[in-house]
Amino acid sequence: MKVIFVCLGNICRSPMAEAMFRQMVADAGLADQIQIDSAGTSDIAAGSPADHRTQAVLAEHGLSADGLIARQLTDHDFFDADYILVMDQMNMLDARSMAPAGLADKVHGIYAAVAGKEDHWIVDPWITHRFYDTYASLSEALPAWLTRFQNELSQN
Repeated sequence: MKVIFVCLGNICRSPMAEAMFRQMVADAGLADQIQIDSAGTSDIAAGSPADHRTQAVLAEHGLSADGLIARQLTDHDFFDADYILVMDQMNMLDARSMAPAGLADKVHGIYAAVAGKEDHWIVDPWITHRFYDTYASLSEALPAWLTRFQNELSQN
C-alpha cells in the first residue's frame, strides 16, 4: 500500500504529515506494508527542504525532517499510490485536476477518515504561522487513516 500526502508546496503540511505518519506506521509494525511519501500540487518549492518551522515542530516531537525534499505531484504518483491525501480544498481541486483519467478517486481530504469531521481541512501554516496547530490537526487526522489502512491490510 502507498499513501502520498499533498499540500501546495510540499514544505510545510505534507512533509510534516509524512514524517509523523512514517513514525506511526513504524510503531504499528507496518513499515514493510505501507509506503509513505509527500508532494505538492505546485513546483514552487521543488528541491527545497521542509520549512524550518516544520523541522522545528517535528524535532520537538522527536521526529526528523531528514530527506524531506519538496517535489511536485506527478502522473506516476497517481498510478503508484493507493491514497493521495490532501490538506485543503484547493489542494483537492488541484490534485483532482492533475489526475490522469480515472484516477481522481484516489484523492481524499486529510480528515476524510475521521468520523464527523470529514469536511475539515488543515490551513497552510506558511500563511498562518501556526505550525503547532498543524501538528495538532495531523495528530487528530492521521490515527484514523492508520486504523483504516490496518483494516484494509488485514482483509487482504
